[in-house]
Amino acid sequence: MIASIRTGLKSQKTAAVCSVILFVLFSLTILAPWISPHDPVEVNLALKLQSPTWEYPLGTDHLGRCNLSRLLHGAQVSLGFASLIFISSLLIGLLIGTFSGYKGGIIDLVLMRFCEGVMAFPSLVLILGLVGIFGPGLPQVVLAMVLVQWVYYARMFRGMVLSLKERNFIIAARISGSSQWTIIRRHLIPNVLPPIIVMGTLEIGWAIMDIAAMSFLGLGIQPPSPEWGSMIHEGKSYIRSNPELMLYPGIMILIVVITFNVLGEALSDRFGVKRRF
Repeated sequence: MIASIRTGLKSQKTAAVCSVILFVLFSLTILAPWISPHDPVEVNLALKLQSPTWEYPLGTDHLGRCNLSRLLHGAQVSLGFASLIFISSLLIGLLIGTFSGYKGGIIDLVLMRFCEGVMAFPSLVLILGLVGIFGPGLPQVVLAMVLVQWVYYARMFRGMVLSLKERNFIIAARISGSSQWTIIRRHLIPNVLPPIIVMGTLEIGWAIMDIAAMSFLGLGIQPPSPEWGSMIHEGKSYIRSNPELMLYPGIMILIVVITFNVLGEALSDRFGVKRRF
C-alpha cells in the first residue's frame, strides 16, 4: 500500500516536471517569431561560423545565420507538425477503430486485415515508400506519417471497444433506445480516449524523430527553412571544426523525445495503462 502511494506520488512529480518542460518548449515555439534575435534564413557570409556573442548567443552557422533563431523556428516544425501528426492519426484511428469494433462483421474483418497488413512492415520503410511516391516536402512527409500511424490507434481503439460494448451500461443504452451513433459518442469514445492519449505521449517522440530523419535525408522540409533534422544535415560537413552545428539541434531532439517518453511512462504508471506498441 505504502509502496503504491510512493509510486503514485513519484509519477505525479515526474509528470508535473515533464509538463512544465513541455509547456516552456511549446511557449518558445509559439513565441519564436517575436523572441528570435534574427531572421532565421538571413544569410551573412561575413559572420559565418562565428562563436557565441551577445548578438548571436549560440553563434552562427556556415552561412552566417543565427543558430538560436533557427533552433526556435525549427521547433515550430518539429513540435508543431509532430503534434499535428499525433492528433490527425488519433482522430482517424478513433473513428475507424470505434466504428469497426462496434459494428463487427465483414466491415471489422476487412478493416482489421488491412491494418494488420500495414503493421506487418516497419513504419519507417512505409513512410519512405510513400514519400517516394508523393515526392519530397514537409506536407508529403506529414501525410505519409498519418497514413501509416493511424492503423496502430485503430487497432487499439477497436480492442477497447470490443471489451466495452458488452458491458452493462452499453446494453442498458441499447435497451433504452439510444442510436448507435449516440452510444459511440456518449459511452464508448469517452471511455477509450483517455488511455489512448496516455499511450500517445509515449509515441509522439517517434514522430519528432521521423520528421527529423526525413529532413536529414533531404525528403522533409526544404532549405532554407529551419528544422532540427535539416540543421543536423547541414552541420555534418563541419563536424570536426564546428560540432556545435549538429550538437544544438541534436540536444533539442534529445530533450523533447526524452521528456515525452518520461511523461508517457509517468502517466501510464499513474493510470495503470500499459504500452501497447
